Amino acid sequence: MVFSSFEFIYLFLPPVLAGYLLLRWFGSERGIIWWLIAASIAFYAWWSPLHLILLIASVCVNFALHKLILAHKSKSILTLGIIGNLATLGYFKYADFFIATINPLLATELPMLFIVLPLAISFFTFQQISFLYDTYKGDIAACDFSKYCLFVVFFPQLIAGPIVLQKDTIPQFRLSVFQSKLTLNLAIGGTLFAIGLFKKIVLADGVAPVVNTVFGLADAGQAVPIEAAWLGALAYTFQIYFDFSGYCDMALGLARMFGIRLPVNFNSPYQARSIVEFWRRWHITLSRFLRDYLYIPLGGNKYGFSRRYFNLTATMVLGGLWHGAAWTFVFWGLLHGFYLIINHAWTAFSKELPNRLTLPKPLAIVASQALTMLAVIVAWVFFRAETFGGATSVLTGMAGLSTSIDIKLWKALLSGSQDLWVFFAFLAVIVFYAPNSIQLMRHYRPITQKTATLGKRLFWQGLVWRPSHKWAVIASITILVAILQLYRLEDMTEFIYFNF
Repeated sequence: MVFSSFEFIYLFLPPVLAGYLLLRWFGSERGIIWWLIAASIAFYAWWSPLHLILLIASVCVNFALHKLILAHKSKSILTLGIIGNLATLGYFKYADFFIATINPLLATELPMLFIVLPLAISFFTFQQISFLYDTYKGDIAACDFSKYCLFVVFFPQLIAGPIVLQKDTIPQFRLSVFQSKLTLNLAIGGTLFAIGLFKKIVLADGVAPVVNTVFGLADAGQAVPIEAAWLGALAYTFQIYFDFSGYCDMALGLARMFGIRLPVNFNSPYQARSIVEFWRRWHITLSRFLRDYLYIPLGGNKYGFSRRYFNLTATMVLGGLWHGAAWTFVFWGLLHGFYLIINHAWTAFSKELPNRLTLPKPLAIVASQALTMLAVIVAWVFFRAETFGGATSVLTGMAGLSTSIDIKLWKALLSGSQDLWVFFAFLAVIVFYAPNSIQLMRHYRPITQKTATLGKRLFWQGLVWRPSHKWAVIASITILVAILQLYRLEDMTEFIYFNF
C-alpha cells in the first residue's frame, strides 16, 4: 500500500487514526501499541499476505535471539543471528542474481528460482541486525515484545525507511508521548504529509515519463542525442530526489500524527559541496548503518590510507548491492567509493597548498557544488539504467558523442523539450535554494535530532512553519493539488525505494 494511493489516504489512515484517538482517550498504552502493530501488519499484508509470514517469523526469531544474547552475552549467538538475517536477505534478494551471474561464467545451466522479493526485507533486516548488535554491546536492557514488534513493523518507516535504531523509537513508545500535544502533532504531521505527497505526485511523477522514455530506449539499444541524454539524466536526478524526499516527509508526518519522531533521513543533499557531504545528507540512516556496522568494524581509518580507501570502497560496493541485485548497482557503489577516495585524498592534499594557489571562497563553493552535482548525475545514470549498454548510451549522448541516431524518433519525443527545461529550472531553484521541510519545521523539532544544526541560515524566514491560518491554507492547497493530480494519473507509481 503506497502512501500516495487512494486506498491509503481514504481507507487506511482515517480508521487507524480514529482507533488511536479512542485508545489515547482511554489512556491505554498497550492498547495503542498493539493497535499500531495490527495496523502495520494489515498495511504490509495488503501487498502480500503470504510474505507476512516471513516478516512475523523474522520478528519472533530475532526477539528470541535478543533474549538469548541478554542471558548469555554470547558472541556466537550474535554471529548466528547476523548470519541468519543476512542469509535470509541473500536468498530472497540475490539468489537469482547469483545464478544469472555464474551460469555464463561456469557454463552451467542452473534453473532460475524466480523468487519474489519480499517488500521491505532490506530495511527490517538491517534494523534487526542493529538491535542484536546493540543488545550484545549492552546498550539494550530487556525489551518488551510488543515494543520490539512495533519498532520493526511501524508502518510509517517499515517499507522504505528510515532505518531506525532501537534508541530512535522504542523509548518513545509510552503513554506520555502518545498523549502529548495532539492538535500540534496532527498539524505538523499533516503538513509534512501534504508536502511529501506534493513532491511525489506533482514533482517526481511529473518527470517520470521523460525518464522512462529516454532510459527505456537507451536500454533497448537506441543511440541517444545530447539533448535527450541530458533531459533523461536530469529528469532522473530530480525524480529520485523528490521521490525519496517526498517519502521521507510523509514518513515523518505519519509518525508524528501518533506523537512519534523519526530520525532525519534526507537533508537537501544536492546542496552538498563534496561527495562526503552528499552522503551525510542523502539516505542518512543508511549511511549511519554502513558506517557503524560495516565501515568501522572493517577498521575504518585506523590503519593508514590504503586500508581506509579499501574500507571505503568495500562499504560503498556493498551499499550499492544493498540497493539492488544488479551489476549496475554494484558499479554505482564502486563509483561512489572512487569518488570518496578522491574527496579524502584531495582534502588531505589541499591542506598543503599555499593560499595563492587556492580559489577565492565564493568561486570555490560554486566549483565544488557543480563538480559534486556532475559526479552525482553521472552515477545516477548507472543507478537508473537497467543495462550497462543503456548507461553507456546515455553517457555517450551527454558527451555529445552519439552516432547513428534515429533523428525522426527523437525529434518527435523532444517536441516539448522547451517546457521541460523551464520545469527543470523551477525544480533546480527548489533543490538548491529553497529550505527543506525540516528547516521549515525547525521550531517544532520534526525529527529525533536537534534541528538547529540543520538550518541555521534560512533566508525564506516568512515560510518558517507555525500553527497559523496561513500555513493551514498552504497545506490544504498543497494536498488538494496533489490529490487532484493523483486523480489524473493513469497508473499508480510506487516510491523508487520500495524496490530496495
